[in-house]
Amino acid sequence: MGTARANWAFLLGYRFYVAAFFVFLAAPLIAAGSFAFNDSLFPALPWQGFTLDWFFNDTEPKLGMFHDRRLLRGLYYSFVIACGVSALSVFVGTCNAFLFVRTDLPAKNFFYIVMIVPLVIPGVILGISILAMASQFANGLEEAHGIELGFLRPGLPLVVLGQFSFIATITSLVITARLRKFDATMEEAAYNLGASRLRVLTTITLPFLRPAMIAAGIVAFLVSFENFNTTLFLVGSESPLTITMFDRMAKVGSTPVLNAVSFFLMIGSGALALVSVLVQRDRTKV
Repeated sequence: MGTARANWAFLLGYRFYVAAFFVFLAAPLIAAGSFAFNDSLFPALPWQGFTLDWFFNDTEPKLGMFHDRRLLRGLYYSFVIACGVSALSVFVGTCNAFLFVRTDLPAKNFFYIVMIVPLVIPGVILGISILAMASQFANGLEEAHGIELGFLRPGLPLVVLGQFSFIATITSLVITARLRKFDATMEEAAYNLGASRLRVLTTITLPFLRPAMIAAGIVAFLVSFENFNTTLFLVGSESPLTITMFDRMAKVGSTPVLNAVSFFLMIGSGALALVSVLVQRDRTKV
């Protein structure tokens, strides 16, 4: 009887903990998203009625996010940055995977640890360090040789390089984990049948890595899109969405249009995260 009661109490406590944990995670998101539909000029209670003005209205004071040129411009810049970062990170991550799995690189474990270091460095420190290094290099080159490297000045290219410096680590880890599961005998069989190295790579190895590459690209896109700390120090006049929202909060304060943007991003991020999970499933065995 005592054991049954103990098991029942443990099960009840476990269920309560899981429910409380997910409520803690979801409650702020639900609250932020719900105010995007509140027919009020302020994201606060009481509820004034349901509206879609904060998405589609084209006049002040309820200018919707799809008619707010500054927010749309920030959304565009964030998309451009995230695409560039994800493409670079997947390419370099794939190269790193082959480097760490297929080669006998001297001090390979040391370089593997060095690759992980950017993930544990605070984004603020990383942003300041990259800005200082890029500025010093650009200034020194301009003073010594009169060469101006605009991509080392604050702006979109430097933001891409700054985010790439740590996001490439994430893609490298994801793709490396996939490559470690690859059965190398499949490549050997293809070589024995006369296939070239390039053909084996494009028809056997890369198709096996494709789910991890797609998932890594999606993760890189999401991490880049929502990055704020590092981006804040590297951005120029072309502000991505996170910086635009921060600037709007600092100057105007919180408005429901920012809740509308947040809701839009939550839906988009959730959809991409679901795609990332689905593509990593081994539906076919190579």
